[in-house]
Amino acid sequence: MSNRSVSLPPPSLSGLPSPCEIKRILETALLTSTEPLQLSELKKLFEEELGSDILRRLLEELRSDWDGKGIALAKVAGGWRFHARPGMQKYLDRLNPQKPPRYSRAVLETLAIIAYRQPVTRGDIEDIRGVAVSSQILKTLEARSCVGAIGHK
Repeated sequence: MSNRSVSLPPPSLSGLPSPCEIKRILETALLTSTEPLQLSELKKLFEEELGSDILRRLLEELRSDWDGKGIALAKVAGGWRFHARPGMQKYLDRLNPQKPPRYSRAVLETLAIIAYRQPVTRGDIEDIRGVAVSSQILKTLEARSCVGAIGHK
């Protein structure tokens, strides 16, 4: 088995952009995507003419190009994505300080009952709390993705 290096064919023969241009295209796609991009999705940028080995090598080069900057290219379970380095998070938090949502006592009691007794019906919650459950309480919990309806009794 020989140690061959992988390289792109000359741009004039294949119709593909230069390696520098390919990295710029990949960088643009990854920076503008809200989700990680799989290798198969990145290949679509080049009408699937680019081999997986070459694409991986260029992604690794792109990753090293971003070394020492506040943003890093990472391979995650969902594909490739850019993210802020952990050391930068404290500065980013200053731009958009997120405060945890406040919950009323009734909402917390209801959530605790649901967590402990799930699955539970509205009637079960009312029996345990001893008061009627407001529709707004359940809507608040559903809106914040704390609970969800799984069926009707």
